[in-house]
Amino acid sequence: MKLFAPLLLLAATVQASILTLQSPKFTISSKNGDQLRSEPISMTQKPSPPLQLSPADTLKLSFQIVDKDNGKAVQPQQVFLRFYDEESGEEGIQPLRVASTGKVKFELNMSKPPLSLPPTSTAPLQVTLLLGSSSHAPLKVQLFDLYVPASYPVVPHPDEASFHLLPEIQHTFRPDPKLPPRFISAVFAGAVVFGPWVVFLVLLFTISPRIPRLFSPNVLPFTLSLGAFEYLLYQYWVSLKLGDVLLYGAVLGLVTLFTGRRALSSIAEKRMGAKP
Repeated sequence: MKLFAPLLLLAATVQASILTLQSPKFTISSKNGDQLRSEPISMTQKPSPPLQLSPADTLKLSFQIVDKDNGKAVQPQQVFLRFYDEESGEEGIQPLRVASTGKVKFELNMSKPPLSLPPTSTAPLQVTLLLGSSSHAPLKVQLFDLYVPASYPVVPHPDEASFHLLPEIQHTFRPDPKLPPRFISAVFAGAVVFGPWVVFLVLLFTISPRIPRLFSPNVLPFTLSLGAFEYLLYQYWVSLKLGDVLLYGAVLGLVTLFTGRRALSSIAEKRMGAKP
């Protein structure tokens, strides 16, 4: 624990280092260079009355950043001025350049206002100084309130209306189609499924074809392979996927090819043997 005591003491010292401003001052000059107002800035209280600039006035701000404990100059990594219009909610951030001696100078010329100055209204801009350093605690100072000429209304962009909130779309759907009675559906389903079989049986008994070799040992495997194809198509309609059907169909195709050749060969042999 004694070994870490110096490190803890050093960390506490660094954490306690505080920045402050030395000789903060503002000056307002007219277009001709006449000094209209010049006052030091308090760290705890804003100047009264608030600062006011005309379209041709210039505001100059100067101060030095030092360590509050030892008074040595500090060059923070981040130094910004924040302009905030509380009425409109607009704000602008102006980075400031810091010399190695910690001195900062800023000039706001209203004839050529910087881009960081937000659109202004009749309300004053709250000017705040923001300091950030890796070796010191951050510092935020409310410098003063500043009245500047109100900016012109912002010209709306031609496509601005495209980004506005549109009214909610109310969808209107057609009512669900009514299903026919189950009896009617069953009748038509039966007609589709069993109708071809009825026609087949009627034609079969009407024509009465002669099929003496249909169930012979050489022809029966071919007949069964054709029936297997029909069953495969039925399974595809019920549960199988296309890839499975192609795989099983390829296997059945080979079986049907060999059984068909054998059936045709046996029929041809019997026909050749029946000739005188």
